[in-house]
Amino acid sequence: MLKGLGGLGDMAKMMKAAKDMQEKVGELQASLDAILVTGESGAGLVKATCTAKGELKGLDIDPTIFNPDEKEVVEDLILAAITDAQQKAQAKHKEEMGRLAQEMGLPPGMDLPV
Repeated sequence: MLKGLGGLGDMAKMMKAAKDMQEKVGELQASLDAILVTGESGAGLVKATCTAKGELKGLDIDPTIFNPDEKEVVEDLILAAITDAQQKAQAKHKEEMGRLAQEMGLPPGMDLPV
């Protein structure tokens, strides 16, 4: 395409590769909204579901834990489940970005833009 123009041909290839990378990162970002992770606490009595981006989507609480005298315990279990879900979301996000970077031939540990 740009033969005889020296390094411009390489520059065109680089620009195309950058555009391809940008498109793939955009597709991955969109798919992270569809990936759900669930965190739990109290041996599964409280479950929180987040997207891989960390957005809280659902909360499931076993009704057996509703005892007015243990309000603080329930609150702690809810917070623990949400925190667990958010940590799993971060891990999944990092895993997916690493997978994409590897597919693109980038060196291990190189972070892609979020």
